[in-house]
Amino acid sequence: MDINGLQKLTLLDYPGKVACTVFLAGCDLRCPFCHNSELWSATAPAVMDDKELLAFLGKRRGMLDGVAFTGGEPTLRPELPSLMQAIKELGYSVKLDSNGCRPEKLREFVSLGLVDYIAMDVKNDLARYGTTCGRPDMDTAPILESIEFLLSGSVGYEFRTTVVRELHDRASFENIGRMIEGAERYFLQPFKDRDTVLFAGFTTPTGEELEEYLETVRPFVKHAEIRGA
Repeated sequence: MDINGLQKLTLLDYPGKVACTVFLAGCDLRCPFCHNSELWSATAPAVMDDKELLAFLGKRRGMLDGVAFTGGEPTLRPELPSLMQAIKELGYSVKLDSNGCRPEKLREFVSLGLVDYIAMDVKNDLARYGTTCGRPDMDTAPILESIEFLLSGSVGYEFRTTVVRELHDRASFENIGRMIEGAERYFLQPFKDRDTVLFAGFTTPTGEELEEYLETVRPFVKHAEIRGA
């Protein structure tokens, strides 16, 4: 199995864990503000294979607590469950980043005990979801199904939104709040432009805007904060 990127140490990607972050290529969305557009294609270059990753993790036992899978969209990789199982057998906790488009995979991974924490991106309110994802005609029913599953409390989780000034407003966060009402944790992450963002014209929201959006969503969730400002 190809591994398309590895951050050997992170204190941020997996809450409460000293972890590494594994990047997997292939994505079913085309968010125009995406920082990892080089991983959209499943044919993106590999930096190692799964055997090399497991060898790395074998040497890091006692130094790392967890492994965070991100992308791309990791649930598209059919080999992922067997890799997760091997990582669990090494004694690591596993976190999964997902766009929520494949709720059946989230249920499968949790039921098999392969994942300990899921971070799901909530891109926008339903009326603007497809546009925000670069898929104007996308079916949002799977998104709601994934949200409902995580809200059931079967696994540790968080919801998060990358806030783009041109794509979000106060109404976005009032509607998102209603979508994830009762959630344990929700994070607003301000968009920051990078060379890997393929589309021009997107900007970072102001601090005042972020605070307004945070206060808008707070009544709906148990804990909300701005991350990465």
